[in-house]
Amino acid sequence: MTSDNPVYPFSAIVGQEGMKDALLANIVFPSIGGVLIRGEKGTAKSTTVRALADLLPERDVMKGCIFRCSPSDTRNLCESCRSRLSGNGQPETEPTRMRVVELPLCATEDRVAGTLDIEHAITKGQKKFEPGVLASANGNILYVDEVNLLDDHIVDLLLDAAAMGVNFVEREGISYSHPARFLLVGTMNPEEGDLRPQLLDRFGLVVDVEGEKDPARRSEVVKRRLEFEKDPVAFCKKSEPEQQSVRDRIIRAKKAITGIEADNLLIDTAIKISLMLGVDGHRADLTLVKSALAFAALDGVQEVRREHVMKAAGLSLPHRMRRRPFEESRADLGSVKTLIAECYGSP
Repeated sequence: MTSDNPVYPFSAIVGQEGMKDALLANIVFPSIGGVLIRGEKGTAKSTTVRALADLLPERDVMKGCIFRCSPSDTRNLCESCRSRLSGNGQPETEPTRMRVVELPLCATEDRVAGTLDIEHAITKGQKKFEPGVLASANGNILYVDEVNLLDDHIVDLLLDAAAMGVNFVEREGISYSHPARFLLVGTMNPEEGDLRPQLLDRFGLVVDVEGEKDPARRSEVVKRRLEFEKDPVAFCKKSEPEQQSVRDRIIRAKKAITGIEADNLLIDTAIKISLMLGVDGHRADLTLVKSALAFAALDGVQEVRREHVMKAAGLSLPHRMRRRPFEESRADLGSVKTLIAECYGSP
């Protein structure tokens, strides 16, 4: 957060715990596969995503690299950084903050993936790549507002890059690739149209949000927003202790996640839940397990508990259930709760 352009603090957002949990879990365990946030207008979807920028940790990147490659992630380097690391001497690095990169709704394929200068390649014999949004998104959060209004081929391009961690560009027989490891976050209003089931499945977690129904909490939403608009800098300063607490929680969880094991109990429970709900494929099982591990790390414990599995199931399974025509995709959370209690014991 800068004093020139204050962003509403993440910690000051009232309610919307499911949305906040899903975003934090993906920051801690990025391979969960991103978040899709669905809900009516005015439910703090965009505000919450943009608020992440003030919480994201620093990382060391190769100095001068347009893709901001991390020297510690040797499996995912661009050609230039791989050459620099293979040479003698220690490559120069610099710290940078992770950030939220926004994709314009009207973006073309060239704007998203980048372009190759064919004339330069023919005349000079060298590849000249003009980076796109996916280059900027590497190592960051890529935010797509109104993702359901994007052309399907653009959504496919984003999801393929997010799944593989690489962006491939090919023009006139000339190809180029670069790392594109990012956390994909999409928001949408279902009243304006939905995504195809095949695309929904590619998002790790899906959250459905709605406005606060409790009068006291709804009143608090209004009061905080008015206070922020009156003096954004003062409001952000007042929220800084809570912001730092969330930052510390993220840092601790990212360190702890490597030491928390996905034991047989967790894996078997995830499989039983998926089979009971008739979920297609295995992506749901993996996502549920990873999410439960992330929630345990965020809670500062070394083992997954029943509440972590329950929370993970509610975010990773409903959008993957088989649907009949004109029937909503809703998980039978009562049956899920009973099954988890049988596996993990009652609270």
